[in-house]
Amino acid sequence: MTIDIDYFLSTAAEAVKDKDVPVVDLIAVQTRDPFKVLVATILSARTKDEVTAKSSARLFKLAPDAKSLAQLSEEKIAKIIYPVGFYKTKARHLTKLPQALAAFPVKVPDNIEDLLTLPGVGRKTANLVVSVAFGKPAICVDTHVHRIMNIWQYVETKDPLKTEMALRKKLPPQHWITSNSILVALGQSICRPISPHCDICPLTAGCPKHGVKPRKIPGAKMKKTDTLKFISWNVNGIRAVEKKGFIDMLPEFDADIIGLQETKAQPDQLSDALKNIPGYTSYWHSAEKKGYSSVAVYTRLEPVAVHYGLGDPEFDCEGRVLTLEFDTYFFTTIYFPNSGDKLKRLDYKLRFNETLLKFVQEFEKKKPVILCGDFNVAHKEIDLKNPKTNAKNAGFTPEERSWMDSFIAAGFVDTFRIFNQEPEQYSWWSYRFSARAKNIGWRIDYFCVSQNGKKNIADATILKDVLGSDHCPVQLEYKNT
Repeated sequence: MTIDIDYFLSTAAEAVKDKDVPVVDLIAVQTRDPFKVLVATILSARTKDEVTAKSSARLFKLAPDAKSLAQLSEEKIAKIIYPVGFYKTKARHLTKLPQALAAFPVKVPDNIEDLLTLPGVGRKTANLVVSVAFGKPAICVDTHVHRIMNIWQYVETKDPLKTEMALRKKLPPQHWITSNSILVALGQSICRPISPHCDICPLTAGCPKHGVKPRKIPGAKMKKTDTLKFISWNVNGIRAVEKKGFIDMLPEFDADIIGLQETKAQPDQLSDALKNIPGYTSYWHSAEKKGYSSVAVYTRLEPVAVHYGLGDPEFDCEGRVLTLEFDTYFFTTIYFPNSGDKLKRLDYKLRFNETLLKFVQEFEKKKPVILCGDFNVAHKEIDLKNPKTNAKNAGFTPEERSWMDSFIAAGFVDTFRIFNQEPEQYSWWSYRFSARAKNIGWRIDYFCVSQNGKKNIADATILKDVLGSDHCPVQLEYKNT
C-alpha cells in the first residue's frame, strides 16, 4: 500500500490543530532566539513538555544568553532545571556550553555538523534547532516520527537515524520542518505507542496500520476471550517514571497483570496515587536498602496467594522476587542481580539463579509458571548488538549464558523467540552515546513460561516505542485455559 504523504500529513495536521504543540515549538513562537531554542531542546530530552517549559522559564530569567549562563555554577543550574530528566547530566552539559559556543563566530551555529559538536546535542536536537530557530530545512526524527512513518509504511527502517536518512531522500522538502510537530502531536494524542486510538483517527481507512494493535473501542461490547495480556517493565525507578506519566500510561497498556522491576522504592516512599491506580491492586516487595532494586505487580485479577521473595534471606533482603498465585498459573516478576563492575557479584548472581530455579520448579509441580523480568543476561549473540566486544562483560559472560542454557533445558520457554527470530530486537539501551536512537542495545528482559504452560502461549512482543526508562516493556499474551 502506497500512501499519499501530502494528504496524510495535512489530515494529521488538521486532526491535531487543537493539541499541545511540542515545547520547543512553543518557545519558538515566543522567541526566535537560537540560544533559548538550543537550551530548551537540550532540556526537553526524556522530559515531559510541561516540565521542560517551567524549567526553561526559570533558567532564562537568570541566564537568557551564553554570557550569563557562564556565570552560573553546575550545582546552581542543576537546582534551577530540576526535575527535568537527567538534570545533573544536563547541568554539566550546560556548564560547558558557553565555552563550546565561543568557538563559533555566531552565538549559535545554524548547521547540523557544528551543532553536533556542542555538549548534550545529538541529531534530534541539532535538527530541531536548525528548523525551529533558523527556519532551515531539517528533518527531526524522534520516536513518534520514526514509529508513525513506519506504521504508514512510508519508510521501512529499524531506528530513528535510519528513518532520518530515508526521509531525507524521500520526503518532499515542504514537509521537512513541519513533520516533527505534526507527528509528535499525533503520536501523543491519537497514534499512541500503546493502544493507538485508530477508532477516532481520520486516516484509519487508508492507513496500513503496520504492526499496530488498536485499542479496544470505549463502550463497545468486546468479544469474550480467555486470552490474558501481561506486561513486564524495568522502570529504573518508579518515582522517576511517575513524573513521566506512568499513572496515565498504565491503563493504556490494557494489561491484566503488570510486573515491574527496579522500582527502587519502599511503600512508604510512594504516593497514594501510585499505589492505588484505578482498576488495579498493587503489591510491592522492596529491598531493605532504600532506593535499591525492588519489584512490584499491578493486577486486575485477584490472586489466591502472594509469595514475597525466595525464602532465602541472602536474596530476599534485596527485594528481587514477587509471585502472585492464581487458580491456573503462577506469575513471578524478577529483578536478577547484575554481575557488576569487574564481575564482583557474578558468584552472587549465579547462587541467586540456582535458588530461583529450584524455587519456581516447586511451583511448576502444581501448575504453569509465568516468569518475567530483567534477567540481566543476553542469552545468545543475536540478543545484543556487539557480542564480540562484550564476551567477558557483565550480562554476557560464559557463566551467565551457560546458566540460561540450563534454565531453558529445564523446560522454561523464551516466549519471544517462538515468534521472532530476527536480530536487532532489544529491550535495553545505554543512556550514553545515543544508543537507543542507533538501536545499540541488549535483549535482557524476558517472559519465560514453564513447559506445562507452553501450549497457552499466544504471542510475545517487545514494546520498543514505549519510553520512560532505559528499558522498554515486553508483553506476553497467554490463553488462560
